[in-house]
Amino acid sequence: MTQTGTLARCQALLEVMRNRLTTRQFDPGSVVPREHYDLILEAARHAPSGANAQPWHYIIVTDPGTKKKIADYFVEEQRRRAKLKMKFPTPNYRGLETAPGMIVVVADFRFTRAFPVLMDGSDLDRQYHENAERILLQSVAASTMSAHLAAAALGYNVWWVTAIGQETAQKAMRPLLGVPEELSIIDIFCFGPAAKAPYKRWKKKLDEIRSWDRFDMKQFMTLDQIGEWIKETRHKVMYRDESKID
Repeated sequence: MTQTGTLARCQALLEVMRNRLTTRQFDPGSVVPREHYDLILEAARHAPSGANAQPWHYIIVTDPGTKKKIADYFVEEQRRRAKLKMKFPTPNYRGLETAPGMIVVVADFRFTRAFPVLMDGSDLDRQYHENAERILLQSVAASTMSAHLAAAALGYNVWWVTAIGQETAQKAMRPLLGVPEELSIIDIFCFGPAAKAPYKRWKKKLDEIRSWDRFDMKQFMTLDQIGEWIKETRHKVMYRDESKID
């Protein structure tokens, strides 16, 4: 393939990535064809993973009652956060009920032993196990992101739902979805046509994420600066149109 051809392929991929837009209000009348699920998970299964362990499994949720129960859990979790005064700007989780496409992401953390570990219980082994968990999470994230991009390429808007690793979430959703105790539910991926036009959220500029050869200390933030960003900026960039941010 010519250089022009490879650049065109890259630009086509970037176009899909730039247009992977989040929505939390779906068109409830839409139906995702079975072949679209297959295409999305075909993309997911080709992702790279540490030791080629592929420690992921995807549960396609189509039952409206199950979607409602999942939404109920998140609404209650939102109430718990409010009582704890976390001051985290959360979306309306009722939108989960209307998602035409819903895929629950399950990970098998037992596969950490497939990565470099000692399995002798030592402090050094603990360090290697911590690194193995990072490898596993990066692997599942790569697979899940591939699924997101495939959904975007099919013309869908998406919703990446996280913060479900708490013990209460596992206890609530494992029996609902028939997930064995040994496995962990770590993400929910919703997709479908949006109920109203989605918008592009703020992204850092290229120069703000790039260093050459050594970390550019101009990009370093102190804890105080991060605290200030959370206080003054976080709520603006999480749910607002990039073009309307001051």
